[in-house]
Amino acid sequence: MYSRLSGGQPHPLGATWDGSGVNFAFFSRHAEKVELCLFEHTGRREIHRIPLPEYTHEVWHGYLHDVRPGQLYGYRVHGPYDPANGHRFNPNKLLLDPYAKAYQGELRWHDAAFGYRVGHQRADLTMDRRNSAFVMPKCVVIDPAVTWGPDIRPRIPWAETIIYEAHVKGMTALHPDVPPALRGTFAGLADPAAIDYLVKLGVTAVELLPIQAFFDDRYLVEKGLVNYWGYNTIGFFAPATRYISPYGDLHEFKLMVRRLHEAGIEVILDVVYNHTAEGNHLGPTLSFRGADNASYYILDSDPRYYFDVTGCGNTLNLKNSRVLQMVMDSLRYWVEDAHVDGFRFDLATALGREREAFDQHAVFFEAVRQDPTLSDVKLIAEPWDIGPDGYQLGAFPPGFAEWNGQYRDGVRTFWKGEEGGMPDMARGLLGWAPLFDHSGRRPWSSINFVTAHDGFTLTDLVSYSEKHNEANQEDNQDGHDDNRSWNWGAEGATDDPEILDLRDRMRRNLLATLLFSQGTPMLLMGDERGRTQAGNNNGYCQDNEMSWLDWKGENERDARFLEFVRALIHIRRSTALLRETSFLHGRQVNATHIPDVVWLRPDGQEMGEDDWNNPLSKSIGLLFCDEERRRLLMLINAHHETVAFTLPGRETAACWRVMVGTADGTAFPAEPEPAADEVFDLPARSLFLLQAQAEAK
Repeated sequence: MYSRLSGGQPHPLGATWDGSGVNFAFFSRHAEKVELCLFEHTGRREIHRIPLPEYTHEVWHGYLHDVRPGQLYGYRVHGPYDPANGHRFNPNKLLLDPYAKAYQGELRWHDAAFGYRVGHQRADLTMDRRNSAFVMPKCVVIDPAVTWGPDIRPRIPWAETIIYEAHVKGMTALHPDVPPALRGTFAGLADPAAIDYLVKLGVTAVELLPIQAFFDDRYLVEKGLVNYWGYNTIGFFAPATRYISPYGDLHEFKLMVRRLHEAGIEVILDVVYNHTAEGNHLGPTLSFRGADNASYYILDSDPRYYFDVTGCGNTLNLKNSRVLQMVMDSLRYWVEDAHVDGFRFDLATALGREREAFDQHAVFFEAVRQDPTLSDVKLIAEPWDIGPDGYQLGAFPPGFAEWNGQYRDGVRTFWKGEEGGMPDMARGLLGWAPLFDHSGRRPWSSINFVTAHDGFTLTDLVSYSEKHNEANQEDNQDGHDDNRSWNWGAEGATDDPEILDLRDRMRRNLLATLLFSQGTPMLLMGDERGRTQAGNNNGYCQDNEMSWLDWKGENERDARFLEFVRALIHIRRSTALLRETSFLHGRQVNATHIPDVVWLRPDGQEMGEDDWNNPLSKSIGLLFCDEERRRLLMLINAHHETVAFTLPGRETAACWRVMVGTADGTAFPAEPEPAADEVFDLPARSLFLLQAQAEAK
């Protein structure tokens, strides 16, 4: 059946259907022979094993005239099994194509998946000769054709972007209005019920936790758990099959993207190019390790081991041109073929390392920035890894935004009421200019967040003083200990109305701060409706109700909070002063000699150095002004008592209209407007946003 074999082409890499046959191209610099293995439709039986006939520029290739889309395949790669010198070829192990666009089946954990004899006293220096095909998923030849129709990218300007960090399954697994067969899938997120919710909330982008193909770690499976978050990638071109509905196909992801685009919402993918699911030297042989270990990974000074700055056992070698090409091809594939609008790079410091040191001009960053496709989408770095000097916040090249962990910590510290929290709170409100105002970078470079998938939810942040991760079966040793959280009177759930009222106020304070700060705000899925993980701040292995969004559990408090968050988002989107495109430094903006921003003490006078250095300072005012003479006043009080705040004089405004206050959660209250020079009683632990009015009413 497959007798018609020719040499084919060394590019493109992967399995490419051209309408007549399939070209197979596989990179391996150090291999001695590469065999293409074809399987029958169930994937259980290998029906042909075909040596690729040509080797050009370190690429093994061949063209099969009789193969069609839907064909299952894998590879066996021959070469030295010599871990001491960095080589781990083992043709007994069926390998996944690094360029595969789809998989069929799941990995079954078994010792046969390992290239060495598990349990042997010489460990990985031994060679396991069992055929691993029976435990491996199979790659699928795809037909890439899809009818997009008039898909138009929303192209939301950075300054107008509001990100919603979400999980594909967690978003709709419990949604009562999504058809049961679609819940927890790409098709579920594409359902009108899910999209309508996002539109009414007012966010402009969803940032999805990893959706590229990944495996559940063996140690989790053996404990009855799974890798819920997905930071364990094995296929950089294939969508995770667990998110495809039972009767769906590969194109469900693209349908989801198109429907979100129709609603004006961008799609940002959280991507993991710093490591793979193969782990350290004692990990399985699934793809890259068996294809060319010494090329795909950065090896240690002793090449038996890996240079690991990810905490996951290995680090991809982006200094190798073919590995860099794979990552670049993958990124372009998701933009050009799947129409995504941007990427958030997990542990991005690892992508810019020259082993011990980080370099913002590393080959990966330079390649991305010059690429006409990738430089035109949103690029977000998680600016740390676990290596030396791994925390590189503010050091990424222009064009990248960065997750700002200092913003998170500063806002949490301030609203917790700790001493000395004012300076970092102030820096956060203005987009952390000391870190980002260089090289022409803009305030949007700071991705501001109070909570994210990795840590407490918003409700748990104000309900727990300690983490409670027992469900992860790691004796509560996992997860961060420095959470800067506070339970406000009781640990966890309570029915005490005073504690609940105070927690609600703190939730309002935290999200009002987030949405009124310069920079790019990011909300965590479910924070707007009270989602709790019962104090678990590391839900990476909890694929259950703990992590899923509970659509039925909304109580009266959370319903009011949801409406409050919608109001905050509306205010941000309709108020240009809250999303400036340039950093604010107190410069004069018009002929009135009024600066673009002024920090005020409660007595109405401008903040001085002594005020900033006072660790007891917990109340502050922030006056904004732009070239069109629009003015906003933000009043903030983290004290446990009311503070009398003198409003700016009539040279600034005749009177002030309260837009929103967190004391009771009222937006646009129908009450008398305070006049200029009046003393405004700023309630304890509250934030108020006021808008200048030209004339008193």
